Amino acid sequence: MNIQNHLKDSSNNFLGIPPFPEDVPTAPLLRLSSAKLLAGDPAEYQRLFQASLDIGFFYLDLSDTKQGSSLLSDADNLFQVGERLFELTLEEKRKYDFSKKNSYFGYKAQGAAVVDKHGNLDRNEFYNADDILGVSDPLPAPQILHYSRDQLGSFIRGSHTIVTLILGILNDQLDLPKDTLTNLHRREAASGDQVRFVKAPPQPVDDRRTALGQHTDFGSVTVLFNRLGGLQVLPPGADAEWVYVRPLPGHAIVNLGDAMVKFTNGLFRSNIHRVVAPPGLQAESTRYSLVYFARPEDSVILSRLDGSSKIPVMDDGEMEEEISSKDWIIRRALGRRVDLVDDIDFEKSAGTEQISRRIKA
Repeated sequence: MNIQNHLKDSSNNFLGIPPFPEDVPTAPLLRLSSAKLLAGDPAEYQRLFQASLDIGFFYLDLSDTKQGSSLLSDADNLFQVGERLFELTLEEKRKYDFSKKNSYFGYKAQGAAVVDKHGNLDRNEFYNADDILGVSDPLPAPQILHYSRDQLGSFIRGSHTIVTLILGILNDQLDLPKDTLTNLHRREAASGDQVRFVKAPPQPVDDRRTALGQHTDFGSVTVLFNRLGGLQVLPPGADAEWVYVRPLPGHAIVNLGDAMVKFTNGLFRSNIHRVVAPPGLQAESTRYSLVYFARPEDSVILSRLDGSSKIPVMDDGEMEEEISSKDWIIRRALGRRVDLVDDIDFEKSAGTEQISRRIKA
């Protein structure tokens, strides 16, 4: 059944799908208002900054603005596109797996990557759509995506507008020179920006485990739309336990990625998260997700930014790795593919997980 993303019942659940259970631990993420952020509300700016310092995850209410409601509508439409996309035969979908060409765009089949050091394989398939706005040369794509280019373009523009708003506010909160962050994320420049469609079928009742292993996101800002649970975060601290992120109608789940950690030398957090079987009765349903990943332009070097006294200085003798955004994403996106790598190096393919685990003084 296709559900409107912004519709909800009286118990704050999505219509037409099993309710999210009330008896599972959930992350106490801040709920931010897009209307207040757009209006320049200083208190809301500070709450965004605090969320970026504490855990790097927050809810963003999109139902309180016209542009946010438009983005919700685009997401509704693309959930239906995603369902039809994954109905294609596996043989057809594999035509669009470009990983052997060193590309992270296109299709990834279920079980193509390891999720942990025990060698367990992932339990989701996804499709990374590329070149919707004509920035780079297009790759071959299924007809359903060709037919949906207008919807995808609208979704990308709406999502990137949200990203630009967030980056601009964080730029000012850091006292960086004007537009420092936004100038590293120009929508018209070549980058790893992408829309990802994700499908995770129900797992066997006697073998429900991690579908997507613990990780931090590769880029700068992620805008996620979910209807079923399954996303979990591991809060900072040695004694922390995994908690669910409950999907909320009318909201996107937004989180920061590795690039923001590197730009701020660990001031901002790109929190560890994973995907497991949805909780309660939701575990019997197929879980679809729609994601917009905003990443720095391909040539940007991921390192501490100059110009802010709020960004910690490097420790004496500490050396930063010299790596571009594009190379970082390729290493992280393809480094755990069992069909590409004979001896997977978890450390080399890791992100900023260790920084995300530490307790700040």
